[in-house]
Amino acid sequence: MVDRLLGTWKSTSCENFDEYMKELGVGLATRKLGRLAKPSMTISAARDVITIKTKSAFKNNEISFKLGEEFDETTPDDRKTKECTMNDVTCTRIYEKV
Repeated sequence: MVDRLLGTWKSTSCENFDEYMKELGVGLATRKLGRLAKPSMTISAARDVITIKTKSAFKNNEISFKLGEEFDETTPDDRKTKECTMNDVTCTRIYEKV
């Protein structure tokens, strides 16, 4: 299953991202930049570790984790988190494989 996700993906659309960022407490200026971003993602795997590198004109981010295990994440706006629930706000990003 993971093999089908490996490779580079580009963002084609994003729904509800501004509302999602508001729930996170992200300021107006950063939200404006975030709405403009059309990030690409590269997903790779080495043994049981998955790495996702996200790149945009504004900010790059990288996370690595083992499937099925809790992990610490630093979000693109430098927040430390393990789990993120944003009330009833859902942000949907759609990517297509490059």
